[in-house]
Amino acid sequence: MFVLAAIAVLGVLIVVHELGHFLAARLQGIHVNRFSIGFGPVLLRYQGPKTEYALRALPLGGYVGFPDDDPDSTIPPNDPDLLKNRPVLDRAIVISAGVIANIVFAYLILVALPLFAGIPEAREQPGILVQQVMNQTSSAAKAGIKAGDVVLAADGQSLSGNRAGVEKLRQIIQGHPGRPVRFTLQRDRQQRQVEITPDSEGKIGVSLTPNQAIERRPARDIGEVFQTGSESFGRVFSMTFESFQMLFSGKAGLGEVAGPVGIVAMTANLAQSDITNLFFVAALISVNLAIINILPLPALDGGHLAFLFIEAVRGGKPLPSNIQEKVMQTGLVVLLGLALLLIFKDSLTLLRNGGSMLP
Repeated sequence: MFVLAAIAVLGVLIVVHELGHFLAARLQGIHVNRFSIGFGPVLLRYQGPKTEYALRALPLGGYVGFPDDDPDSTIPPNDPDLLKNRPVLDRAIVISAGVIANIVFAYLILVALPLFAGIPEAREQPGILVQQVMNQTSSAAKAGIKAGDVVLAADGQSLSGNRAGVEKLRQIIQGHPGRPVRFTLQRDRQQRQVEITPDSEGKIGVSLTPNQAIERRPARDIGEVFQTGSESFGRVFSMTFESFQMLFSGKAGLGEVAGPVGIVAMTANLAQSDITNLFFVAALISVNLAIINILPLPALDGGHLAFLFIEAVRGGKPLPSNIQEKVMQTGLVVLLGLALLLIFKDSLTLLRNGGSMLP
């Protein structure tokens, strides 16, 4: 059930993104002839007065089609309501609308969560929670650390279950590069001692979080709802930018990047522990989709915006269509190859970990 819910979350986020493009075009009177969710063989199709709506077999994305280059279209090529005949600004609005839709949707989710589920309040518990073991070759994994373990003490120092405790533990680990540190762990209400040797950079390969039980209470007023939602939105953006910064700086490798299979598996795991996690993760993924799509890479929205920027700089003269097509085709092949690689990697991880993305 939770896997189906996770797949549904991805599907909804794809619909929101494509709906942003679709509405931005239709509200400006621009012709749209296709609205498709997924790729590959058609499962369901409905032909509306102006647009064909389709659900396809591979739920890895979607697209909004325009009749500009459709050889079967009966619309004259000089029609002012074809996308290609519109000013640069109109086209930029259509292309960027998917990203804007994902960001707005994430904000609405995070505002709705405290409104309907209540205001979260943390009840502190002893120790620091191991949220995730980053890979199986890390010193933590070799010592038998698992996600869900609680570090009660390190180097003889007790740890409180708050952010100060997390920072204290990080300082202890970073202060012992290449030297063993004794940890007191709790798992299933049983304590044990382990020694872990941080690497030369003072890392053991885990993500840490305060050990806090979240309890929810009704909101006092609508102002508190919006304040809580806005704070959560800020945290989601901060987490997303930190993740991309680590990825582009080389601090995070392919082993720490998840594809569609990994996203579904991790979302299902989190939803199983607390269904409200499903909505927070949906907002997080929505923001990630927005930022990924706005990157100036071929075949992404950011790539199309880059071409529009070049056109604007050239005084309304676009790059030759054959150059644009070659760049977009190359980018599409690279993105599909990366998606297949991530699917393969995530599938192996699931098999190795018995169906869980959390080692």
